[in-house]
Amino acid sequence: MNTSDVNSYATSHAPPRPRVVIVGCGFGGLEATRTLARTDVEITLIDRTNHHLFQPLLYQVATAGLAAPAISAPIRHILRKQMQQGRLTVLLGEVVAIEAAARAVVLNDGVRIPYDHLIVATGATHSYFGRDEWARYAPGLKTLADAFDLRNRVLKAFEKAERYPEDRQDWMSFAVIGGGPTGVEMAGTMAEIAHHTLYDEFRRIDSRQARVLLIEGADRILGSYPPELSERARHQLEKLKVEVCTGCRVIGIDAEGVTVQPAEGEPYQLRARTVVWAAGVAGSPLGKSLQAATGATLDRAGRVLVEPDLSLPGHPEIHVIGDLATAKSYPKQGEPTPVPGVSPSAKQMGRHAAANIQRRLRGEATRPFHYIDYGSLATIGRKAAVAQVDLPLLGTVRFSGYPAWLFWLFVHIYFLIGFRNRLMVLTDWAWAYWTFQRNARVVVEPAQAAATVPPAPLETPR
Repeated sequence: MNTSDVNSYATSHAPPRPRVVIVGCGFGGLEATRTLARTDVEITLIDRTNHHLFQPLLYQVATAGLAAPAISAPIRHILRKQMQQGRLTVLLGEVVAIEAAARAVVLNDGVRIPYDHLIVATGATHSYFGRDEWARYAPGLKTLADAFDLRNRVLKAFEKAERYPEDRQDWMSFAVIGGGPTGVEMAGTMAEIAHHTLYDEFRRIDSRQARVLLIEGADRILGSYPPELSERARHQLEKLKVEVCTGCRVIGIDAEGVTVQPAEGEPYQLRARTVVWAAGVAGSPLGKSLQAATGATLDRAGRVLVEPDLSLPGHPEIHVIGDLATAKSYPKQGEPTPVPGVSPSAKQMGRHAAANIQRRLRGEATRPFHYIDYGSLATIGRKAAVAQVDLPLLGTVRFSGYPAWLFWLFVHIYFLIGFRNRLMVLTDWAWAYWTFQRNARVVVEPAQAAATVPPAPLETPR
């Protein structure tokens, strides 16, 4: 699209209905789109990928438990009915700037998309707390590309251990940094791979001798959970032979491993050739664009501070939701409380932002956001999980072990997008439960990595 096309986009595509632009098709953006699709507005949904990702199960792709199509689905397929109604346009593109004064978003190819109302739901990215050089040695897990990269690293570590006996122990040591739900899930699953999936598939190594370390700077893992559930999670991890290192602050990461500073004593190095980063998140880079365009305030993690109704101060036409927002829940009684960065809160924020736009279109006052917390779940491994669920009349119920694992399993299957995905996940999990096998273990070299290998020299004819 040339410059004249860009400048004429707003006029040539101007609809008679109010224009709503939604950036990002994660949990929040998808729910906002579905809610607004029942309103007489013109919606433009923009995402830099063509698929919606069920991120809570992304670690299953990274650990070869599930194939990528089982936890993702094309956006156009999910929203095909809404598009057929003639009020939704889906665009594949990346928003790089927001022009609040002109009420337009700018794509990476220079195209400007005008809006009357804007919902920004671009989520979060990895945060290395100012040490971005660590990313080379300790990848995080946010996208399918991250999952593929991590799966290759884990599986190839065992291959390297088989091939290079002098470095065997280093290749068979895995460090997971961060004791939140993602870190706990990754550590437990990696231990299961070593002790059950691969133990009889190598000649020169015993995969059961692998060492899996979970490193957490606080004094306990799952810090957002009650202490009793944190302790149960630690006990279940240790039964899986995961070494849980709490009170250890990471001060260095390189190709040899991780350097930690314990609460007491001198720093020391934990040697591990495979390191997974699950310790910190930051708001997407679009938060800085919002700050520059609107004067919005960002917190230390780069997330945008929003008003009670999820809009920006001085810009009621802009809503920020999901992991990019620092929001509070406003109950009818009691003090406001921070909204956790989990998928249920993103869904509720998406529906609430859409409902507030509908209210504004009707000339009504917007309402503050109230988050309904149904509980927390974290899986640790096969037949191991912890759960905290709020039930009517019974109050808060906490349980762990096999019952919590079954509950976690069926909850995640229920919330997957589409019957096909549910069937695929249920089938793969059932097979893995009875056989301990993980079928998504194909290692594919990236094209650019293969291109860096120098070609073999041609022999000179004699």
